[in-house]
Amino acid sequence: MAELNVVRLVVVDDDPLVRAGLLMILGGAEGVDVVGEAADGREAVDVVVRERPDVVLMDVRMPRMDGLAALRQLRDRGSPARIVVLTTFDTDELVVTALREGAAGFLVKDTRPADIVAAVRRVALGEPMLSPSVTSRLINVVTRQDDSRRRAARALLARLTARELEVATAVAEGLSNTEIAESLHLGLATVKTHVGSVFAKLEVANRVQVARCVQDAGV
Repeated sequence: MAELNVVRLVVVDDDPLVRAGLLMILGGAEGVDVVGEAADGREAVDVVVRERPDVVLMDVRMPRMDGLAALRQLRDRGSPARIVVLTTFDTDELVVTALREGAAGFLVKDTRPADIVAAVRRVALGEPMLSPSVTSRLINVVTRQDDSRRRAARALLARLTARELEVATAVAEGLSNTEIAESLHLGLATVKTHVGSVFAKLEVANRVQVARCVQDAGV
């Protein structure tokens, strides 16, 4: 962070009125030094590389180069600046993409001025910052992904016979073939046959993948 704990900030937004409002809010905040501004992603990359801020508050939908493309360029250039996305759009896809690309925070534009200032300070300290609505969306995305993964895993396990399911569960518990034979009172050759069948029906190549499938299914 900058000397004396002052956060060096660059503000990026193609709307001059929004940008002016942000500059007014953040320029007068204690401990925040606005060292640059930009009206699009391409200009933002140049300003950030030149000014080396601690934090960049950046819109997504902008002409010439959008915020996500600018974020990727800054990441590829090794910029240490932490990027906070500030936008009117908070779709699931946009949130996930921004965070995957390395954004340190995601705020919607109806965030209160005091909360924007607080977010800049927190991100400068290395803490992630998300608007409450964004957090809810992420939870929904993860939940949907978990549900989809669980359904897919259960569909695969449904291919197994009752005995094969027992063997698969034992594999997931980390038991060796010998231990499975003892546990299920089966011959070792029979266990090996069942394990081979489990691999084929679950379309996996090793025991770790069997364990993952069993775990994803919630068995």
